[in-house]
Amino acid sequence: MELQQLRYFCAVADTNSFSRAAEQCHVSQPSLSQQILKLEDELGARLFDRLGRSVRLTELGKAFLPRARSVLHELAAAKGDVVERQQSIGGPLTIGVIPTVAPYFLPPLLASFSRKFPQVELTIAEEITPILLDRLRAGSIDLAVLALPIRGNDFESFPLLTERLFAALPKQHKLARRSSLRLADLRLDPFLLLRDGHCFRESSIAACERARLHPRIVFESGHFSSLLAMVGAHMGVSIVPEMAVDKSAPCCFVRIDDPHATRTIGAVLLRGRSLTRAHSALLAHLGVNQPSRAST
Repeated sequence: MELQQLRYFCAVADTNSFSRAAEQCHVSQPSLSQQILKLEDELGARLFDRLGRSVRLTELGKAFLPRARSVLHELAAAKGDVVERQQSIGGPLTIGVIPTVAPYFLPPLLASFSRKFPQVELTIAEEITPILLDRLRAGSIDLAVLALPIRGNDFESFPLLTERLFAALPKQHKLARRSSLRLADLRLDPFLLLRDGHCFRESSIAACERARLHPRIVFESGHFSSLLAMVGAHMGVSIVPEMAVDKSAPCCFVRIDDPHATRTIGAVLLRGRSLTRAHSALLAHLGVNQPSRAST
């Protein structure tokens, strides 16, 4: 028994005509009639009484009709479910992000993404760069938002934004009212920096080295909020990215006059990993041009 035979049978039952059923099914009448005969042979029963130019269901045909319609309905429902699942965007998605980006860049973007794609189950992991790269390799996170560049050929990186670096100064600092400054101007000030392991510490040290400045570090922390609080308490000066500039903080922010004093943030994927529709939707939401490999 073939599904096409069931379709033809239902069409004849609905139209009470082989010719109209053939027209409705876009098939020749002889072909349709032949398939109905094959169906009747397989069932061992007549389904229609042929009455000249019209046909009527036999009692067995009337009993068979709801069964045939049920089979076709279930098939259509199954196909519809597959198509819906292919076109829907949902499922689990784990994002890794470094602490110097997590509280500033992601919250509004992830909030709008969740409103747009409520079926995606987002999980956020905040860690320093080396740990996030290990987790990307292990497959325990799907995507990471990090400072670029990333060393190694295991990953694909997609820049999201580039921001300037600022000096954070106590409000009474003699340079606090300037629009920009050179790090060399802070040669005599104690510095408050992120501790080792944070990639932004490397950016800060690199900026100091370009200024031929060897910072005297008196305080280290894992959070900008702690550094800014200590700057506000006149413990020294610090360096922060533009996204951490907070006008409500107890300090002042002055742009560093160095064209290389910038930080680029990007989305990082494990090279060669296939992408789900949720991955692709998130990348598009972040403003990333889709990778060349096809999504699954």
